[in-house]
Amino acid sequence: MAESLILQRLRQQARARRARIVLPEVHDPRTLEARALLEQDGLAQVVWVEDPAAHPRYDEVAQHIFSRRRDKGVDAKQAASLARDPLYFAASLVALGHADGAVSGACHATANVIRAGIHCLGTAVGVPLVSSMFLMLRGDQAISYADCGVVPDPDSSQLATIAFATAKNHQKFTGEQARVAFLSFSTRGSAQHAHVDKMKSAMQIFRARHPEIPCDGELQFDAAYVPEVAARKCPDSPLGGKANVFAFPDLDAGNIAYKITERLGGFMALGPILQGLHKPFLDLSRGCNARDIADVAVIASAMGE
Repeated sequence: MAESLILQRLRQQARARRARIVLPEVHDPRTLEARALLEQDGLAQVVWVEDPAAHPRYDEVAQHIFSRRRDKGVDAKQAASLARDPLYFAASLVALGHADGAVSGACHATANVIRAGIHCLGTAVGVPLVSSMFLMLRGDQAISYADCGVVPDPDSSQLATIAFATAKNHQKFTGEQARVAFLSFSTRGSAQHAHVDKMKSAMQIFRARHPEIPCDGELQFDAAYVPEVAARKCPDSPLGGKANVFAFPDLDAGNIAYKITERLGGFMALGPILQGLHKPFLDLSRGCNARDIADVAVIASAMGE
């Protein structure tokens, strides 16, 4: 299958930007290979830390962690210990401006990556929630799914927040106008259930907050994605069956959908891309390969633009 044109463009932009990206999992052979790919292709300046405790910025990082966490009961000694953790050290380098982004998760659980990000970076201004998205690529086509990796059962307000973060990133990655569908087993009241009400409410909150972004819901996937089906099921939909950002009702639905799209639909799945943190601090699937790590570093470069 031909490589995604959008990924090719993101790589070109990364070469021009040459962002400083920390790859903290230095003892994983996939990370070592990813470093070589990034440096050989000129995609990033890789920040490589063999031993945080021996790094010249160790004391600065320890002080940063202490300043952020002392109100939570972390003393100077505990902060110094946390600074030896590769994830905390990487997140602090990004927070302090010594790197533009970081990519980890090849050998760490998502929860650990998110914890380090929140503790050392915090959330972006006006964003109360860390979530994730997957950028799904095939040829010249790109669609974005959320949330597929972090928030198990978001309420309507959280869904609106997740959808907005995903819409902004979709536009940044692809250059396309985001068109957001709030998905359900119902289309415009064809079924009655509390789950349907949640998605309808999420769409209404989103539309009130972000009237400039086309959205609709609740919609079944075919009504959101296939113009002919939309013409029959919801002919007045502002999406017209051309949604490119899909908000799922819960983590079950999102996670299942992205894996089906990847395995049966032939899409490349980039993610889980963490969103909502103050600066790019991205996660990986523990089943990733070196090329995946390099491509997520390219995404981190785009997010830091």
